[in-house]
Amino acid sequence: MLLILEEDAIRTLADVDAARQVVKDAFHALQRGRATLPGVISIPFAASEGVAHIKAGHLHDDPTWTVKVSADFQPGDGLPTHHSGMMLVISSVDGSLVGVLRDNGFLTELRTGAAGAVAADLLARTDARTVAIIGAGSQARFQLQALRRIRPIESVRVASRSPERAQAFVDEIASGSRLSARLFDSVEEAVRDADVVVTTTQSTSPLVRAEWLAPGVHVTAVGSDEPTKWELDPDVLRRADVIAVDDRDQASRFGELHHALDAGVVDTQRIVTLGELIDGAAVGRTGAEQVTVADLTGVGVQDAAIAGFIVTAAGRGTQESG
Repeated sequence: MLLILEEDAIRTLADVDAARQVVKDAFHALQRGRATLPGVISIPFAASEGVAHIKAGHLHDDPTWTVKVSADFQPGDGLPTHHSGMMLVISSVDGSLVGVLRDNGFLTELRTGAAGAVAADLLARTDARTVAIIGAGSQARFQLQALRRIRPIESVRVASRSPERAQAFVDEIASGSRLSARLFDSVEEAVRDADVVVTTTQSTSPLVRAEWLAPGVHVTAVGSDEPTKWELDPDVLRRADVIAVDDRDQASRFGELHHALDAGVVDTQRIVTLGELIDGAAVGRTGAEQVTVADLTGVGVQDAAIAGFIVTAAGRGTQESG
């Protein structure tokens, strides 16, 4: 029977810790050659300012593979911006459609937050207590939620181009947790002295500069999933002792790495992948004063991992209820 799940049902099945583990396993499988990662398909639309992205992936040990379609449209004329997303889960045995996950982008948010936590767990200092989050949208919340599961975060610094959204985020943190939270007027003020910096914006020009970063900081950038997006000044990567990406090829075309390569400030031989760090094939942080950077562009094996988890969890629920 074909499984069709709407966003509300999918949210009841979500598990932050499980998401982090399946995403970590997916990066490891990719490193070991036990996963297939096709290129990203991007389709721009002229009739309305919009773009669709299609990502896919297959973990070879799983009986399914996944295709994800996500789209963002900005119609103009006062009409609201529209975001959509769904995942198609397909049998890798006979090609039949197993599931349709109409998540409206929720699973992308969940797996992106999970990837940020995987990167921080590999690279951030174990005593990291202060995080600066640049951006105040939904992904900022997913990143904080996932980061708190693996580091003893006590203080959150927020900066955003939208003061209203940023203040709402700060108020939400202060009222819903034991964390201290503060809104800063500038990215520079938020970033200085932070143990972890997370950028979650759609910026097309650099927001974070190298001279603002404290020794020992870890930076995770998740906004650059298109060649025009850009959050870190190339000198941030030049300064970094360790630069990790989710996928070398994709990051060299889409991510912060793409801009640093164009600027000629880094060499691809310096780049490691999260899979290599997980596998022990590359060395991550070796000292408390080192600066580390994770450039996350979002890869299809993450979608395959999280979709597979949701389908399995839904199957368990169906069996239990039956």
